[in-house]
Amino acid sequence: MSGKRPNFVFFIPDQLRADALGAFGNPHISTPHLDALAALGTRFDNAYVQHPVCSPSRASFLTGWYPHTQGHRTLTHLLKPWEPNLLRCLKEAGYHVAWPGMRGDTFAPGATELSVDEYGFGVPPTAFGGPAAPGDWPGGEEWARLHYRGRLPDDSERVSADEATIRTAVRWLEQPPEGPWALFVPLIAPHCPFEAEEPWFSLYDRATLPAPVPPAGAEGPEPAYMQAVRERFGIEDTTPEMWREVKATYYGMISRMDEQLGRLMAAVDGSGAGESTVTLFFADHGEYLGDYGLVEKWPSALHPCITRDPLVISGGGLPRGGRTDAMVELIDVLPTVLELAGVEAPHRHFGHSLVPLIHDTGREHREYAFTEGGFSTAEEPRFERAGFPYDLKAALQHERPELVGRAVAVRDREWTYVWRLYEPAELYHRPTDPDERVSLAGSPVHAHVEQRMNQALLRWLADTADVIPADEDPRYPSVDLPVPAGRAGPDGTVERASQQLARALARWKAAAGAR
Repeated sequence: MSGKRPNFVFFIPDQLRADALGAFGNPHISTPHLDALAALGTRFDNAYVQHPVCSPSRASFLTGWYPHTQGHRTLTHLLKPWEPNLLRCLKEAGYHVAWPGMRGDTFAPGATELSVDEYGFGVPPTAFGGPAAPGDWPGGEEWARLHYRGRLPDDSERVSADEATIRTAVRWLEQPPEGPWALFVPLIAPHCPFEAEEPWFSLYDRATLPAPVPPAGAEGPEPAYMQAVRERFGIEDTTPEMWREVKATYYGMISRMDEQLGRLMAAVDGSGAGESTVTLFFADHGEYLGDYGLVEKWPSALHPCITRDPLVISGGGLPRGGRTDAMVELIDVLPTVLELAGVEAPHRHFGHSLVPLIHDTGREHREYAFTEGGFSTAEEPRFERAGFPYDLKAALQHERPELVGRAVAVRDREWTYVWRLYEPAELYHRPTDPDERVSLAGSPVHAHVEQRMNQALLRWLADTADVIPADEDPRYPSVDLPVPAGRAGPDGTVERASQQLARALARWKAAAGAR
């Protein structure tokens, strides 16, 4: 790359599976714009998120911290104004940071103003969210529990929040700032509800799509939440045809998102910044989409359809046509961007820059990738409470908090080891069981693998349990309070603790000088 600092585009869909994209090997879907972006950059085939839920995952990749490091493990404990984050690092280093749209699930009050220069909709949306009551869902509650809404009515005046975000970004790129800039574009789609307008809704032939990955059944045990969710949602008997309908609609949403990516990339090129802009494409987590008889996600879900991420880094003079199966974590995004921008992080983080890997895709990067989720049962009062159609999910967590117990997945190139606080451990051999269906934990043949992965987990927890804050505090701060049983001075004022401390320090210094 040249000495000039690059611009950055962060394009971040929500709830997007890596294996639902053409660039990551899906033969059934059409994602030409992402495929082109990947061909012009590097695709990371073994990238994993650090949490299976939106807000904790976003807090993690923006700070380079694991969710447990500072307690960002829920939907309502967001990044605080005093905590570092990638966007703020760029802004304070002279980047103009723009955030088109209004996703409010990342920063706590006051942090957005410190982290970005512009925020919101330049082009306002006319449609927000999905239906909130069972009667508002076409097909009734059976389809609502699958988060399926289906075909949206044709309405040329309808502008979704995502479409408004893209139009705002495209308009912004008509007159971008002079200096280096960063455009942060987090979308909602393809997050459920599963719904799409034409031509996206009818784009895929339902009959040609593969059936979901089946539950393990008699082949082996599974985490208890899986059967509990099927029973509570009443989706145990969902037919393969219904799951294909959900999948086809999800794919249509992805193709619509891909078209929006294409328009954004065209706008970057049209602005004259194409050659000097690095684009990072990744999601915050994936989606069950019928696999194992489940839909949506779960706070302690650690399956690859939830945790494997479609990370692509492209443009700005970086090498083209790269592909790597090195183990990568999403927290590696922060140091990668900062290295490309020539910015030093102001805090200790746990990410490793991907720049060396981009230039040499055959090298090693990490031995292990970690993903964590869930809670302790004592934290049950702080679990979310949600309305329809998330009401049953939230209620189940409150009624049986052990179902959402804390869990950690440790992955290397060959194995996945899952430790659960209230349930037995799991071990999966990915070359022969890529969907991680049948656990081999407890087998004497693989005891050495379990021990190695367990030790890796213990070491990781010890090293990442917390961080020393960047700002130091004085050991003897001045305290402006009255002294207990203190006497009034000649002027009638009460002696203050700060005065007493100043005299004591003066006496100590004098005594030290006399020695």
